[in-house]
Amino acid sequence: MRIAPLVRATTSLLAAAACVGSRAQNFDLSGLPAYGETAPKQHGVVRIHDTELTQHLVHLWQDRFLKIHPLVRYSEYTVPAWFSGLCAGTADLAVTGHDAWRSDLKAFESIYGYPPLEIMIATGGFNLRKGNTPGLIVFVHKDNPLAGLTLDQLDGIFGAERSGGWVGTKWTTDAARGPEKNIRTWGQLGLTGEWADRPIAIFGIDATLSGWSGLVQRVVFHGGDKWNPAIHELVRGGAEIPADEQIVSSVAADRFAIGFSFMRVVEKNSGVKPLALAREPAGPLVAPSNESFYARTYPLVTAVYIYLNRPPGQPVPPRLKEFLTYVLSRDGQRDVVEDGMFIPLIPDAAREQLAKLQ
Repeated sequence: MRIAPLVRATTSLLAAAACVGSRAQNFDLSGLPAYGETAPKQHGVVRIHDTELTQHLVHLWQDRFLKIHPLVRYSEYTVPAWFSGLCAGTADLAVTGHDAWRSDLKAFESIYGYPPLEIMIATGGFNLRKGNTPGLIVFVHKDNPLAGLTLDQLDGIFGAERSGGWVGTKWTTDAARGPEKNIRTWGQLGLTGEWADRPIAIFGIDATLSGWSGLVQRVVFHGGDKWNPAIHELVRGGAEIPADEQIVSSVAADRFAIGFSFMRVVEKNSGVKPLALAREPAGPLVAPSNESFYARTYPLVTAVYIYLNRPPGQPVPPRLKEFLTYVLSRDGQRDVVEDGMFIPLIPDAAREQLAKLQ
């Protein structure tokens, strides 16, 4: 199989992405609705389970919301098993830096018979600090002539033939594909000369289970979970040299390699270059940048979520609806900027999440 190379004129986009890290995060939040102090006053307890990554942001939301609704009280637990409280009925809101694992969703559905309500509350970070649920950057050796790839091409490189995929907790054969779509050499991507017959060496992090492998499986593999068995998988934690850096240095040392990691690591190594990505075969290619992450146009951007138990056809309890309305307002997203860990939502994304509360 031969696929035309994506070597379009994306140099300026990639150059812009490379220099974004030196700029402060400036976001125009004027398109978001302001949270009015005339909102109906709420009372009662809001029980929250969160993680260490989201704890500081949750505290900002709690403090600002409390000034408007002084009769609200909070019960908060910061625990690794953040989703368990939702299943046990001891938490109203479960906050996490990634979408819920399928095992979490299946556990919830086995108890209640329906899925939890998922609300996206912020976008994952780009390159400014550790622990901000960064989106994934696909990168190659600096000598590689490719400027970008489509998601289908990424599927061919990192994935394998499969009988189907997962949509939430449901298995579907819609994502099935055969081995003829595997891409194992650079020539299959249209490269010629010394590149044509060279195998693609692939490197990645936590391909077995992580928010990032889940992102690739959901977006690139269409819910499938079969990886190219030739992947050099490095697991984060425990090593003297972080796995993120090992992946980048491995690609920098191999002209015929490709990998995925985080921009804060990729941009520090001049031996590699990030690739622009396209959702569809016809493009457009979107370079990873602070702007494309904020706009959520980059295909492998991540998000931060809140989950709650909402029975089908039932309203969200007023105190929870009002709290989440604050979170998704201009005021709540300004707190996201102040926290500095994540990227605020664009207005369209915020409105889409607000509609779920109705």
